[in-house]
Amino acid sequence: MEEKKRTITKVEDGEKVKKTVKKAEEVKEAVEEEVKETKKTKQVETLTKAEEKSKATTLRIVAAILWAFAIGFEVLAILFLFKKLYIPWLPQMWAMIICIVLDLICCVIAALLWKKASHLDPFKKTNNKVGFFILTQLGVIMAAICFIPLIVLVLASKDKLDKKSKIVVTVVAIVALLIAGLLGADFNPISAEEKAQAEDSITGDVFWTAFGHKYHLYGDCGSLKNSATLYNGSVTAAIDNGRGELCYFCANRAEKEQQLKLDGLNVEEGVEAATGE
Repeated sequence: MEEKKRTITKVEDGEKVKKTVKKAEEVKEAVEEEVKETKKTKQVETLTKAEEKSKATTLRIVAAILWAFAIGFEVLAILFLFKKLYIPWLPQMWAMIICIVLDLICCVIAALLWKKASHLDPFKKTNNKVGFFILTQLGVIMAAICFIPLIVLVLASKDKLDKKSKIVVTVVAIVALLIAGLLGADFNPISAEEKAQAEDSITGDVFWTAFGHKYHLYGDCGSLKNSATLYNGSVTAAIDNGRGELCYFCANRAEKEQQLKLDGLNVEEGVEAATGE
């Protein structure tokens, strides 16, 4: 009986782990490639520190000017209320409503600019928590200043407006106050220390959506599956655009992958568990 030829292949130590790692990386690359093909991803450029500070300063100056105009329109409404101003062709109630609307427009734009500046160049929080709160929520505080005095004076005034006009003006002013307050509130404020920590710990690009408040480490994160358009850039760019909080699922997945790298074992299973596949 003829002896079969035999081929012997040497297997290096750790070869199985290397193959598993390679396969896991191929799976991850395939998933990311699929995400790129099925979703539009827009790259967002990162500003330098000097550019961030300069732009933030400009935005804050413009916001302050707009708040001054807002207070000015509030004063005009009060003058119309007490009939210190009079326009023959414009009824008192409508004159006040126009002033309130202009007040609201200036107040909202100012608050949005202030919030943008607060993410470009955040305020420090260490040993100044009260000051940090006031500065980050200045949009809400200014909304109160721009509307509450007017509302109080309208409600307290006697014989300045007829009953119907008084109700209409009060309702319009209260609605304006609520709108300005909600749009002026910063629900995800970030401090200078938190931004610096994120920039130091995250070096690669991150992802975010047009309306979300968080940034993501992975383009295939499950919470992004319903988003038709994604934006990606550095973590600095994400924070500058108001996304100051890391996604919980991405943070958990990154922690698991880091542990797998340290262990050097069960890499494929770990990646599948982290991605939920």
